[in-house]
Amino acid sequence: MRTLAEIQATLEVAKLEPADLLPSVQCISFSESVSSGDYCLMELDETLCKYIESGQRLIIRGDKDEHAVLCSEDKTYDLKMADTSNMLLIIPDCKTPDQLSFNTSTRCVMHHQIFGFAKSYWELKKSRPKFRKLKKCLLENPYNGPSCETERNAERSKYTMEDLMESIQASEQEIMQQLQQLRACKIEGYWRILELDYEIKLLNHVTQLVDSESWSFTKIPLQICLQELELLEPREMIEHSLNSYGKAYTSDGEVFYSLSEDEVCKSTALMLLQNAVKFNLSEFEDMWQQSVPEGMSTRLDQLKGAALVDRNSRPQVIFQLSVEDLPENTQDRFKSLFNIRDKWTEDDIAPYIQGLCGEKQTIGSLLTKCARSSMQNGVKMFSSRRPV
Repeated sequence: MRTLAEIQATLEVAKLEPADLLPSVQCISFSESVSSGDYCLMELDETLCKYIESGQRLIIRGDKDEHAVLCSEDKTYDLKMADTSNMLLIIPDCKTPDQLSFNTSTRCVMHHQIFGFAKSYWELKKSRPKFRKLKKCLLENPYNGPSCETERNAERSKYTMEDLMESIQASEQEIMQQLQQLRACKIEGYWRILELDYEIKLLNHVTQLVDSESWSFTKIPLQICLQELELLEPREMIEHSLNSYGKAYTSDGEVFYSLSEDEVCKSTALMLLQNAVKFNLSEFEDMWQQSVPEGMSTRLDQLKGAALVDRNSRPQVIFQLSVEDLPENTQDRFKSLFNIRDKWTEDDIAPYIQGLCGEKQTIGSLLTKCARSSMQNGVKMFSSRRPV
């Protein structure tokens, strides 16, 4: 180990003035057990550093056949290995200049050991959560009401939140938000997705009650609704339907729900489309309007990201195409879309690629990067850059 005298001699040879340097000297040496395989380095931004320092956890998630991701409580990051031309030394006790004292005039020597070294480190890049597996897991055992919970259904796979967090590459908050998006319900501790027919059945109970009581769709009293319908379905399922299709609010100390016209109309359309390969557009629009509760109006823009209209066919048709069923990878998503249709307008393709955009990326810039544009009858169309 170096002494102060040896350090002073080195400074003189290097023609450095001690007064220009900090009084503390840190000498480093390799420990006997130093290894490059014992440690992995990860570069964190200031936000994640504070997150770790506050006692929170970062969790790496992914099966053997998946690219690993890192999750905080509310965000997901891709992990990418980055190489560096400089050797990175791992010295646990080494101090940075701002951690050293400037006030002492006495020169001191601190000895630190190198415990490891690396020529690469993990970089983090914020990414989209990967939810395709979530819906697949929940569809293994959809819920069709208490009367249909047979012994066979009980033996099928069911998932708690902990189970989902073990297999889904997303943060806990992101998983919870997606469960709400899928209108999943927590039943006896397990998250279940409802069969569409049962979901519509619950909704019909609510809308028929609204009609018979002459209530407004924007002011449905929760307690009266539960009391009136509890003989037909469990109270928790009726309340789940209200939460799925409406928003709760309080007026004069009583809880009311306001149903979303767009969500009710969208689910009704999906029920009509679920067993049809393609549906005559004109006939569908008539049947759709007749199927929704009286007082609600259907519009095709309610089906963005859920169904697609083919205006080039004769007669025009509509068919179900859910964004949730498309590949999550950007290149695969575009390939799948261009297999469905050779050329797209921006309005038609936007609902299916919006979720692929980065934090500051627009749909236009994503299309410029991943598709070729051309003009057709005065309308800009987008097609594949590669042969399909």
